[in-house]
Amino acid sequence: MVATGLCFVAVNALVKIYGQGLPAAQSAFIRFLFGVAFLSPALIGVVRRGLPRSLIGPFVLRGALHSLAVMLWFFAMTRIPIAEVTAIGFLNPIVATVGAALLLGETLSWRRGLAIGVALLGALVVLRPGMRALDPGHMAQIGAALGFGLSYLLARQLAQRAPADVVVAMMALTVTIGLAPLALAVWVPPTWEQVFGMGLVAVFATVGHYTMTRAFAVAPMAVTQPVTFLQLIWASLLGVALFAEPFDPMVLVGGTMMIAAISYITWREARLNAAPPQRRSQ
Repeated sequence: MVATGLCFVAVNALVKIYGQGLPAAQSAFIRFLFGVAFLSPALIGVVRRGLPRSLIGPFVLRGALHSLAVMLWFFAMTRIPIAEVTAIGFLNPIVATVGAALLLGETLSWRRGLAIGVALLGALVVLRPGMRALDPGHMAQIGAALGFGLSYLLARQLAQRAPADVVVAMMALTVTIGLAPLALAVWVPPTWEQVFGMGLVAVFATVGHYTMTRAFAVAPMAVTQPVTFLQLIWASLLGVALFAEPFDPMVLVGGTMMIAAISYITWREARLNAAPPQRRSQ
C-alpha cells in the first residue's frame, strides 16, 4: 500500500505537469489508450472466451461512469492543488458505501452512518464553502468522486461474476471507447512530450493498481486502508516542493477525518463479516 500511494501521487504529479494545455477528455483518452495496450493480453483472452450477455450492460454502464469521472478528475488536477484533489478523492469509498445501501439494499448501521457523517464533515473542512471562493476544479473533483464511487460499486458486483483481469481490462476498453468521441471533438495536436507523459501516467496507474491488489490479497482492508492517508501527506509535500502550492493545514485536518471514517467503516465491515450471522445487522 505504501508503493500504491507513491504510484498514485506520481500519477497526480504527471497529470499536473503534462496535462496542461490539453483538454481533459483528450488527456484521459491518451492515458487509457496506453492502458488498453498494457492490458491487451487480457483483452485477447476476453475476445477468445466471449462475455456472457448479462455482463455486457454492467460493463458498459461502468465504462460510462468511469469515463465521466476520469474526465472530471483530469480537469480538477489542472485547476486545484494536488492535496485537495487527493483529499476530496477520499469520498470515493463513502459514495460506494452509501450507494450499496441505497441501490443494493445493504444494511447501513448507525455506526457506519455516523462514520459517513464524519467523512462528509471532513470534506466540508477541505472545501470550506462560504469561507473561500470555490474553483470549478473543486466541483469537478466532487463529481469525479461520485462517478468513481459508483464505478467501484459496480466493480464489486462484477468481480463476483467475472475474473479480476477481465473486470480491469473491460474497464480500460470501455473507458477508452467512451472517451474517444469526446476527445476527438476537442482534439488539439499533442506534443511528443505530452504523449510520453500520459504514457508514464498509464504505467504508474497500472503498477499502482497491481500493488494495491497484491496488498488486498495478503492483508485485510482494515489494515491496508489507513496507509492510504500517506497519499495526502506526500501530495501535500509534492505540491509545496514541485508546484509551489500553498500548504493548507485544513486540507490535512479534513483529510484525516475522512480517512479515519473510511478506516472505521472497513474495520467494522471486517468484524461483521467474521461475526456470526445474527450479529451482522448490528
